[in-house]
Amino acid sequence: MIKQLKILIFLLTALPTLAQQDDQYPFQNPKLDIEKRIDNLLLEMTLEEKVQALSTNPSVPRLGVKGTGHVEGLHGLAQGGPADWGGEEHMPTTTFPQAYGLGETWDTELLQKIARAEAVETRYIFQKYNRGGLVVRAPNADLARDPRWGRTEESYGEDPFLTGKLTVAFVKGLQGDNDQYWRTASLMKHFLANSNEDGRTYTSSDFDERLWREYYAVPFKMGIQQGGSRAYMAAYNKVNGIPAMVHPMLKEITQDEWGQNGIICTDGGAFKLLLSDHKYYETKYKGAAAAIKAGINQFLDEYKEAVYGALAEAYITEKDLDEVIRGNFRVMIKLGILDPSANNPYAEIGKGKGTIDPWKTEAHKELALEATRKSIVLLKNENELLPLQKNKIKSIAVIGPRADEVLLDWYSGTPPYRVTPLQALKERAGDNIEILYAENNADGKAAEIAKKADVAIVLIGNHPTCDAGWADCPVPSEGKESVDRQSLNSEYEDLVKLVYQANSKTIVGLISSFPYAINWTQENVPAILHMAQNSQELGNGLADVIFGDYNPAGRLTQTWVKSITDLPPLMDYNIRNGSTYMYFEEEPLYAFGHGLSFTDFKYEDLQISKESLQKGETANISIKITNIGKRDGDEVVQLYVKHLNSSVKRPSKELKGFKRINIKSGETKTVKIPLDAKNLEYWNKEKQEFQLENAQIEIQIGGASDNIALTKTLNIKN
Repeated sequence: MIKQLKILIFLLTALPTLAQQDDQYPFQNPKLDIEKRIDNLLLEMTLEEKVQALSTNPSVPRLGVKGTGHVEGLHGLAQGGPADWGGEEHMPTTTFPQAYGLGETWDTELLQKIARAEAVETRYIFQKYNRGGLVVRAPNADLARDPRWGRTEESYGEDPFLTGKLTVAFVKGLQGDNDQYWRTASLMKHFLANSNEDGRTYTSSDFDERLWREYYAVPFKMGIQQGGSRAYMAAYNKVNGIPAMVHPMLKEITQDEWGQNGIICTDGGAFKLLLSDHKYYETKYKGAAAAIKAGINQFLDEYKEAVYGALAEAYITEKDLDEVIRGNFRVMIKLGILDPSANNPYAEIGKGKGTIDPWKTEAHKELALEATRKSIVLLKNENELLPLQKNKIKSIAVIGPRADEVLLDWYSGTPPYRVTPLQALKERAGDNIEILYAENNADGKAAEIAKKADVAIVLIGNHPTCDAGWADCPVPSEGKESVDRQSLNSEYEDLVKLVYQANSKTIVGLISSFPYAINWTQENVPAILHMAQNSQELGNGLADVIFGDYNPAGRLTQTWVKSITDLPPLMDYNIRNGSTYMYFEEEPLYAFGHGLSFTDFKYEDLQISKESLQKGETANISIKITNIGKRDGDEVVQLYVKHLNSSVKRPSKELKGFKRINIKSGETKTVKIPLDAKNLEYWNKEKQEFQLENAQIEIQIGGASDNIALTKTLNIKN
């Protein structure tokens, strides 16, 4: 009787907006306030339906509510690939370079376009083929603080500002710019400080509160507050001794401070690991209660028996369930799942007659090629060996295990096609240049063809899945999810030596998911390129650079060290002990932000719009840049800040702005980069707030962290 009375009161208060909504539940009315809609839905749901809504598919069939589950999408929607995402029947989707490669583009506009294309394909497959889901597990906002981390390939890099900006762009691309609805929902991974694989199910990532606020949490905060993401995945590991999935930070910081009010899910199997590996609770009933009270509202493994047990033991109440699953339905409403399709601008994607599958369109193919080109980093180019001039070459030796394949990683989908480097080089060479090929130096073939050819191209790098079973990487320098790298040295460097001995005009293409300590190669080989794995256009992008059809401008997003001994222990999460470019004290092999071009740029006239910068203000930093070379090209302008007299320990320098810009040969452009005072604050533990110091900073502008062209001091006033 009480429940019926509540419904009557609710209907009377909502009557003006329901006048034309006969026989509908109030939660189905898009004109009603979201929270009131959820109030009504929760009122109608049974306890069993609420427990079911704690899964990744919060559907309520009895009430006509069709929820949506998760899909993987780090660099293109995954409905296939090595992991068989979406089932054994693979569906092709546009496949871009790994997230590590996307980071090396330093191009926020490009990442937003890529995420938009991925979201269109996600909606298309969901609505046309009834496959997948609309909650996309991307981007990975974890920071790649150490190159030994097996999942480095999933991260945009080691810098929080760069990673945050790229995270925001990807979130916006996935979700769209409609005020009422999202194209898809962006679910960021993995909160927080998840950058070791060995022991990840029980180890603790330990660091102080300042690093929590100023480093590890930055990309997630930016993704929520600037990007608009309302979903994330809690990490497997502990954070300062507390398992991430039950850590107070989920509620106290991400919800109460940042405004996160949607999905917070566990990682796969993490609830079971809470007891078996972390050994944090005596019973699964207490574990389930703790997770729900911490803010978890979606479990990625079996949880129902534990939740019912927690309810029976009165560790939690039905009200506790109501509080957390509200977040799931907020996301469902933003996706338009509960609304008539006529109201949702994304509801018709994939429903028109004669619609072309988006991965077959030229627009998506060209976007994959653009991303691949922009991700390529020219590490070395001695005596301008690159680009190759076709009219001066009669033969090229193409050598190496990565020459005739495009390898897919664990979170990849199945591309509609793949272009290998060998295929692209043969096509680009035409009839006038002979292409010789050897996968390795069996029977001395690699050295033999290298000696015959005018130029040798050696293509090496890791295998993204280690070509082995789960948690197995037979090659020490390789890593992946569940396995950290044991070495930074390339096992293929001996092949490089043999080829170089046969032909001094050797180009090395390192196609890899992470940095290598290729010291001998850097010292001897005249030209070196780096690119990430996985793109369907990998070969074409590489060939475009090698033959000069595209001028490379990718930049490194991690410090490449010379030796594994230059790094602190992998489990030392205190980056002040020598991790990342901000605190690394040795000479790197390649510095953060490094990347060359086929042209040269001159920096002049550094101007700052303010004589001093105060709290809440933004200064505009402007520089004139001239392309003084003979080729058009992109430059990635990087703005670093050095605190000259801070009262607390600060990094040697910090990236606080960047811009990728195309400048034609002989052209001068004025580049403006904003510098926000809030990005200069430090976390004051005593006051529990960010604080701007009265101090002085040095503005550094250049093409890399170790290639600063202009500097100027600026006073900061609180």
